[in-house]
Amino acid sequence: MSGLTLREAIVAAGRDMNRLGINHGTCGNISARDGETMLITPSGIPYDDAQPEMIARMPLEGAAGAFEGPLPPSSEWRFHLDILRARNDVNAVVHAHSIYATTLSALRRDIPAVHYMIAIFGVNTIRCADYASFGTAELSERAVASLGQGHGVLLANHGMIVTGATLAQAMWRAVELEALAKTYYLASLAGPPVVLSDDEIARTIERFGSYGLRSTPGR
Repeated sequence: MSGLTLREAIVAAGRDMNRLGINHGTCGNISARDGETMLITPSGIPYDDAQPEMIARMPLEGAAGAFEGPLPPSSEWRFHLDILRARNDVNAVVHAHSIYATTLSALRRDIPAVHYMIAIFGVNTIRCADYASFGTAELSERAVASLGQGHGVLLANHGMIVTGATLAQAMWRAVELEALAKTYYLASLAGPPVVLSDDEIARTIERFGSYGLRSTPGR
């Protein structure tokens, strides 16, 4: 994508988060790699009011916190930046306060393999990172560590983070993580859910190498 097209896609994705019911108000934030920089949603702007030129640009290397743009970046820029620095396979990060994922995060629960779709995250458990205040370096460190080499993590008493090779893939995973969280929560009300074996998830991860949302040129 060109820089402008990517900015437009980030704005559209922010509006989609609220429309899809995986976020609300001005909560949540989105970033995408653009060469040696990161584009990220600005702080405190309702997504319906956001415009492409409001998206902040931050260097991936150098002084942390530096940015270009008319508005400051999201207060959660640290974990966006640190994830992109740590993971060359990640080009987009989505953070949302979806209801069921946030409910499980308030219970400090990991999400086990109660459904085979957990395999799209490349792991057999979506971990819940220990609590730290929003926007802090401590939260970022815990998020990156708990994410590991997977593509989804819960933040205790906070919400979710998902990643993707593309923005479209990260948004797809955000929707699937909320569905997975809802399934686990509701199943737990009836009794202990049956968890799929590590071997089954490993086989499913391998099969998913040729399944699911594809990367497309320029996306």
